[in-house]
Amino acid sequence: MAKKGLLVVISGFSGAGKGTLMKELINKYDNYALSVSATTRQPREGEVDGREYFFKTVDEFENMIKNEQLIEYAKYVNNYYGTPRAYVDSQLEAGKDVILEIEIQGAMNIKKMYEDAVLIFILPPSAEELKRRLVGRNTETIDVINARMSRANEEAVGIENYDYVVVNDILDESVEELHRTISSAHNRVVNNINLISNIRDELNNISNKNC
Repeated sequence: MAKKGLLVVISGFSGAGKGTLMKELINKYDNYALSVSATTRQPREGEVDGREYFFKTVDEFENMIKNEQLIEYAKYVNNYYGTPRAYVDSQLEAGKDVILEIEIQGAMNIKKMYEDAVLIFILPPSAEELKRRLVGRNTETIDVINARMSRANEEAVGIENYDYVVVNDILDESVEELHRTISSAHNRVVNNINLISNIRDELNNISNKNC
């Protein structure tokens, strides 16, 4: 039987490069599965339903909430975002480490439901580099960029609630650091309770036989 996978929650400021980092990680290693979130926002150019997101109407999304089909959900800039339950659970049982890209509010909800979830916050090398990356996208107005920087300032307060931080500077090195971080999390005590319990039982049995 495959060892159960870990639920890995990735968050970070807009512009920190978390999406690129995760895609490179999944392309390089085959033990990861990227969860696809549901959202009520409109698709951007080039986005495909079921690949980047499951695009839902507000009514469809609220029905998913009502029917408990989401692990977590939150409203962000007037749109719903949520994590479908069925896909995540099936991948974890198959032994895959499932990566969720969600914002801080959703991450805290995940931690309440899955105490063994691994929370990782992706940081830029500096605030100036963060702004440079946002400007470099050439997809948003300066007002939107300033709003994202203001949002990052608010989100920075919650970083201490995460288990790890990974600085996304040089992409290849950051991918390896993220992989090592997730791999080491498999060895946390909370992720090995069954193994520890089995060894305790075996030790008790041996001790009793020797009495």
